[in-house]
Amino acid sequence: MIQNKNTMTTNPSYSRKRRFVIAVTGASGIIYAHRILEVLAPVAEIHLIISETASLIARDEGITLKNPEIITHENQNLAAPVASGSFLHDGMVIIPCSCKTLAAVTSGISSTLITRSADVTLKERRPCILLLRENPLSRVHLHNMIEAHDAGATIMMANPPFYHHPQTIADLIDAVIARVLDHLGVDHTLSTRWSGFDA
Repeated sequence: MIQNKNTMTTNPSYSRKRRFVIAVTGASGIIYAHRILEVLAPVAEIHLIISETASLIARDEGITLKNPEIITHENQNLAAPVASGSFLHDGMVIIPCSCKTLAAVTSGISSTLITRSADVTLKERRPCILLLRENPLSRVHLHNMIEAHDAGATIMMANPPFYHHPQTIADLIDAVIARVLDHLGVDHTLSTRWSGFDA
């Protein structure tokens, strides 16, 4: 019997550094993307994709996303490693996720690296978090959210709680990012957890 020598190789995924794909699309609230990158970059390998509209909004909102610690891919580069299911990672977050991107993910339209990466993440059954920042929501939006949920995505909204008595905008942002990190399985101390009225 011939044995493939590759079967004797230790799977590198068991010992590699944690790796996440972070995508930023054209919705206001780029500060959420900035904050999650700030938290994750020191502890994980980050692959960042920024849509063309998100770049314009980031400039308008005075936010810088790129830094030397982060691997950045062009949104039109469908040959990037993150476009393949063989690229191992621990989860993808689209933050913020525009309703246009939600619709594309729901429909399986993979015309950009962001939507292709989301499609791959879902088919490989990896965590795929869509953080929407839209208000109010139309029936179309709600329908697409249900469809994305049924496909395996986690739908989150950028609406922070107030039980931790936030004092600054940064406190509100961290409360949202804390929930995203929880669903990625990343330990953190960004926000106080609810422990009851008498705690």
